[in-house]
Amino acid sequence: MLASVWTDYPDLPFDAPLHERMARSRARVAALRPFNDAIREDAERERQRANFACIETQVASGPIKPFDRAILHARDQHGYDWDAAGLYAQGRCAAEPGRELRDFSVPPGEASPAYAQGFRDGGGCFADLFDMARRSYAAAERNADRLPILATPPFSRPAPSNWPSPTDAPRPALWSKRAVIIGADTAANAGVGLITMLQAHPGHAIAHTIIADGARGFRSLGNCDHVRTEDPAGQLRSLLTGVELDDLLIIADAADLALLDQHASPLPLCRTMERTRNSHIQQCAQLRTWLDRGLFAGEVLASGHIRWTKLAQGLSGRLGEFVARSAGKAQPRGHSIVIERCDGSPATGYMTPQGELLSPRR
Repeated sequence: MLASVWTDYPDLPFDAPLHERMARSRARVAALRPFNDAIREDAERERQRANFACIETQVASGPIKPFDRAILHARDQHGYDWDAAGLYAQGRCAAEPGRELRDFSVPPGEASPAYAQGFRDGGGCFADLFDMARRSYAAAERNADRLPILATPPFSRPAPSNWPSPTDAPRPALWSKRAVIIGADTAANAGVGLITMLQAHPGHAIAHTIIADGARGFRSLGNCDHVRTEDPAGQLRSLLTGVELDDLLIIADAADLALLDQHASPLPLCRTMERTRNSHIQQCAQLRTWLDRGLFAGEVLASGHIRWTKLAQGLSGRLGEFVARSAGKAQPRGHSIVIERCDGSPATGYMTPQGELLSPRR
């Protein structure tokens, strides 16, 4: 067909009038339209066949999912194509668990025919004012019969995987009352850099450091032998015996973090419990924040964010009752800062823990 079209409508000579050459191009395009439509229809049939075949393979090879089952039901019972079968499955899977009617393929407040059919087949009724409440109640009764009986009650505190990321908001803590639990994979991966950053800080020698190995259990950093017990919870309990903690950090992922979630009961309740997460760059920044909150004996450190504002006369920062203001450029370089109280008077009379008077001007 393609060859015959080009034979019937060949290109005109280049010196032919422009309107004749344009008319010949339009005629050729019109003659090729059935050919292009056939290609498009064949591609669409192949897409439909491949998508349905994929769902059939998933149903045959594993547990049947309600959404996949609804797609095949829409094809077999209602003769829907792939797109309509997907809408039918969305409507049915919204009706059966008792969820709200939501069809994003049409304007709000309406429902496509396939979605509406699936919604009705799932037990939904558009005319019932209490339809959603009725379906939700029925779904709750069905789920109550399938709920497993828990052998032990769940923890009353969040699992380590749900702990927040480190920030500078918590109060600083002494290194002797800080602990960090590192995953074995993270400790063995030199490219990550977290363990290197931790060991480069002088406070890590005072803190308590534990390695969590998803395959072998828990051990202390630098000790290749695990605590002699078959129970990982017993290993962790032995490592934390007699340890008083105010700050606990977890650096672990995957199987190592799953081990901590499973055996979290020996972990003490601390004032601050956090874990690093997301990309390696973010985890490095979070670990740096956690390291900055450490205190050595006799050291004093404030906590919380300094709120900086841009004033007409320069930069201003506020922390508690003190305000730091820019006093212009200093010589030979840098800027001069003056520390004031909230009433604007210089912050005089304050001293370091060693008794040295602090100058309000820096």
